[in-house]
Amino acid sequence: MSEITQLREQICLFAKSIYDRGLTGSASGNISARLSDGRILVTPTGSSFGRLDPARLTLLDTNFNFISGDPPTKEEALHSAFYETRSASTGAVVHLHSSHSVALSVLPDTDPDNVLPPITAYGIMKLGKVKLLPYFMPGDPAMGDAVRGLAGKRSAVLLAHHGPVVAGKDLEAAVYAMEELEETAKLTLLTRGLNPTLLAPAQIQELVTKFNVEWDD
Repeated sequence: MSEITQLREQICLFAKSIYDRGLTGSASGNISARLSDGRILVTPTGSSFGRLDPARLTLLDTNFNFISGDPPTKEEALHSAFYETRSASTGAVVHLHSSHSVALSVLPDTDPDNVLPPITAYGIMKLGKVKLLPYFMPGDPAMGDAVRGLAGKRSAVLLAHHGPVVAGKDLEAAVYAMEELEETAKLTLLTRGLNPTLLAPAQIQELVTKFNVEWDD
């Protein structure tokens, strides 16, 4: 099986798993992944994660120009911004409209610089700090500009009233990090107002050091 055929199948497999577990619904969300030659496969606009056709995924060149397939997601600016600013560490980008993350994005006491409190070690290890970005109309290229404004310092962001976007070294890593983000958002909402015991600063620093986590001040 060729690299591109295998990656097409992997994108559809992960997307179906995400859809079946209710992490995104309807025709929401998008995934992109980079081939070894720099070309990008991305899910088409208006497509459902539950019914993707590997042969109809959009193929883009290294500059995100259309090559073949169905028209790409209208939010490709989000994806291109991560590949541009985190080129050495980004092999895939996942964007969902997952419920708990979206709920967290609209609460007034959510920390815009680090939306997820340190509840679990894995939330820190897989995500670092997650930045809350303001609301943009879906498809607005300004979303990409907002990601570029972070200068590659964050692998995950949360769009207010919209949903999370996560970049990973490959497709599997990006999907797993996204799942960790949504699960941590769920835990955050479940424990809100209950005065939970969070990881201490020294415990966080130990994780950051041991697992080489990006953790800017």
